[in-house]
Amino acid sequence: MRALDEAAIVAWASACVHSLEVLRPAINGINVYPVADSDTGSNLLHTMTGARDALAGAELTGAGQALSLLARGAVRSARGNSGVILSQVLRGLAESAANAPELTGNDLATALAHADRTATEAVARPVAGTMLTVLHAAATAAAGESLHDVVTSAAKAASAALEQTPQQLPVLASAGVVDAGARGLVAVLDALAGVVTGTATEPVHSCEADSRTGRAERAPYAWEVMYLLEGVTEPDLPAFRRALSALGDSVTVAGDGSGAYAVHVHCADIGAAIEAGLDVGRPSGVRVEPLITPAPLEPPAGRDRTVVALVRGDDFAELLRAEGVAVLAAPVGTKPSVEEMLGLVTDRAVGHIVILAGDPQLTEAADETAGHAMIGDREVVVIPCASPVQVLAALAVHDPARRVNDDVVAMAEAAAATRRGELVVAEEESITWVGLAHAGDLIGFVDGEVVLVEPDENLLSAAMTVLQRMLAVGGELVTVLAGAAAPDGFGRELADRLHEQRPEVEFVSYPGGQTEAVLLIGVE
Repeated sequence: MRALDEAAIVAWASACVHSLEVLRPAINGINVYPVADSDTGSNLLHTMTGARDALAGAELTGAGQALSLLARGAVRSARGNSGVILSQVLRGLAESAANAPELTGNDLATALAHADRTATEAVARPVAGTMLTVLHAAATAAAGESLHDVVTSAAKAASAALEQTPQQLPVLASAGVVDAGARGLVAVLDALAGVVTGTATEPVHSCEADSRTGRAERAPYAWEVMYLLEGVTEPDLPAFRRALSALGDSVTVAGDGSGAYAVHVHCADIGAAIEAGLDVGRPSGVRVEPLITPAPLEPPAGRDRTVVALVRGDDFAELLRAEGVAVLAAPVGTKPSVEEMLGLVTDRAVGHIVILAGDPQLTEAADETAGHAMIGDREVVVIPCASPVQVLAALAVHDPARRVNDDVVAMAEAAAATRRGELVVAEEESITWVGLAHAGDLIGFVDGEVVLVEPDENLLSAAMTVLQRMLAVGGELVTVLAGAAAPDGFGRELADRLHEQRPEVEFVSYPGGQTEAVLLIGVE
């Protein structure tokens, strides 16, 4: 096939429905994320069936028009998070095709890239290891002059990305399955390749569910709320998404290109979710399904607990990730959204989660999340830390082999016992307890109190003054996090100077990447 025309789009829609119908039980069986409610296959099939039916009886004049009708039918029939995302894949293809009579290989590659952006933008908190990951892999790989090359390369890349999803989402690894929504998207792309190449076959990829993902009947802990929203204006959409994100997670607001939006959210307050829509437009077709608390999954390490961190600074976040810690990095001066926090907690396939929060504002966000209804029956404990160096101190004593309560106490005590210092650059003239500070001067703090003011060219001297002040009351280990403004190699220079004066003290330094302080110092 040289190009996709309206007949090919119709054939593709029918092939998608057929494949999803065959795979529906298997996809339902591996559905463990975001909620193990065994309906992803059914939702994808219902969405794609509605899309196909929108083409029935229409006088089609080109591929672009056919894709537009397909997308509109998908948005209006979308069910579940996976169905809404699939509708946005089709919408992205339709927007890129516009009114084109047919799509060549290059046209389809461009359309897949636009579909990738459209679907990702519709999701409030994109997560690696899901449909969006597989879609991005397919769109990135779609290349070649011929339509055949584009569809086969996209389908092959999607299948490869699907196999990697358990390495990206812990809950999938724990259950021993691939992502259910992503499996459905692979079926959709395989169906397209089959139509183009003329070699369509029955879907044969394994989707067997792991026996550990049992579906015992349990009380609902939250609800899946969906409705069609019309009459909303574009400027109101960001605030609307934020309102839904404050209620729960899996937030998707997906347009059909003609002013209507499919709304999806997992939350504990059904009325609030609907009222948020009433504030900006006209909700209709409201559907509510109970979400059942997932049966506990056996974690990879065999223990039903984990430690996560909420910090600032990309370098520091990468340092923790390298140690196997799940991290949410928040920009300076901001508090993570409720959905971001819920994602940090609910993506873990464990029942007990300890959150190490790197400053008071982050601690506040963690505390709010610990009591959120969307947590379900997970036990969440927050260990407040006034500085990232206290996060490191807590992690240093973490022992998964220890009893849970004893381990929490040990981490909390280690964080509290770590003295903290910092050097920041004054942004404006101010009066401190130790004298006048001019803009550009270095200000040294110990446990939140100003202890020195020096010109910025004396960074080494200032750092040593703060360190000596902290070590005056004892200490065996100094930990330094170098900020973005710290000179290259400064950690080694400071280590040499400290060794000259205090050879008995151990010193370690890491790139922290923080912008609010030149240096962060911890003494244990």
